[in-house]
Amino acid sequence: MTYASIGTMGVKPGMRDAVIDILIRKNASLGDIGCLVYEVGGRDDDPDTVYVAEIWESAEAHDKSLNLDEVKAAISEAMPMLTGDFMVAGSPIRD
Repeated sequence: MTYASIGTMGVKPGMRDAVIDILIRKNASLGDIGCLVYEVGGRDDDPDTVYVAEIWESAEAHDKSLNLDEVKAAISEAMPMLTGDFMVAGSPIRD
């Protein structure tokens, strides 16, 4: 079953573009393990938020991505620039 995730990440003031640059680096391994869409961006009126939309062949493919060296490195590099704020609005398939 296809797996999708759309969310936001809060970033420290002035760090949005640096986080976006990390997340949009070329990584062919993601496609190789089942990433269909991975879009990252920001909004001019929301300078401390990064928006991410992902679609994967399956939840398992997404989970495998978290074990890739390139993904681990990107997470480690971006983590100090994040505030920890992450907001998921909800889902029509769970309570």
